[in-house]
This record gives sequence, structure tokens and C-alpha cells, in this order.
Amino acid sequence: MKKVLICLVLILVGCTDLSNTPNKRVEEFLKKYQMLDSDVINDLDNVIAKETDFTTSQAYAYRDIMKKQYQSLSYEIKEDTIDGDSAFVTVEITVYDLRSALIEAENYLNTHMEEFVLENGDYSVAKYNDYRLEKLKQVKDKVQYTIYFNLTKVNKKWQLDEIDQITYDKINGIYK
Repeated sequence: MKKVLICLVLILVGCTDLSNTPNKRVEEFLKKYQMLDSDVINDLDNVIAKETDFTTSQAYAYRDIMKKQYQSLSYEIKEDTIDGDSAFVTVEITVYDLRSALIEAENYLNTHMEEFVLENGDYSVAKYNDYRLEKLKQVKDKVQYTIYFNLTKVNKKWQLDEIDQITYDKINGIYK
């Protein structure tokens, strides 16, 4: 009798893909950030490569700041709604509040412009970037955001719909 029950459990579990739920897909997506998945790092490197104002050392510093951000990301799934082949998952994430550091750096620049000027009188983007990066490194405060994920079932598998820029800004801790 015990063997029959074990076989039935194995058959039922084997026939059901327990990871094929909207919640699990959202968790997989967010865990890629926490685990610094190669796709996440490649995307980060592509964004940094487009930042023409960074020196090489500034690019590495920014990369480290964002890796720390992703690894410290925490989340809680608050709600999910499934309607046929569409689903909606509400998640609350907690990340470092990098936006406040960027605002603080910009305000400081506006009131202390002379500190970011070279001897010849030209504004130094590199000096300002160094200042901004130092502010970002010092961030200890965290902020919570609510993210709404839409998913669609395609060929019996739940897939995240395209992620919008607002969601990425929240994950990066820079949402307005």
C-alpha cells in the first residue's frame, strides 16, 4: 500500500510542473538579480557601455554599486490574479534608495559648481561623476516600491510580458 501511494504522488507531481505558475516566473525573474545571473550582468554591462561620460574606473565602480543593489534586493509577492491565459502579480520590493543620493549630488553640484571646475575654468564631468559615485556607495537607506508584473500563458507556460522602464527604475532604486 505504501508503494502505491508513493507511485501516485510521483505520478501526480511528475505530471504537474510546479514551477509553471505566475508567482514562480516572477520569483525566477527577481532571483536572477539577486544571484547576479549572467543575463542581468550582461544587460548591466551594456547599459554601462552606453554611458560615455564614465571613465573605465568609474564604470567599474558603478557596476559594483549596481551589483550590491541587485544582491540586496528583497521582495514579497503580495497578490496574484489569474484570468485564463493572463495573470497579474503584485510584488513589493525593497532596494537601496539610490535616487536620493542622485538628487543630493545634483543639488550639491548646483550650489557648489566651483568644486567641479578644472583649472582652466571648464566644468569637469569626471569630477562630478566621482562625487556622484561616492554618494551612491554611501547609501544605506532603503526604499520600497510596488511592481506590477503581467504574464501571459504561451504553449501552457507562463511568461513575463515585456518589462517596462518604470519597473527597471524601481529595481535599480532610481524611480522618481
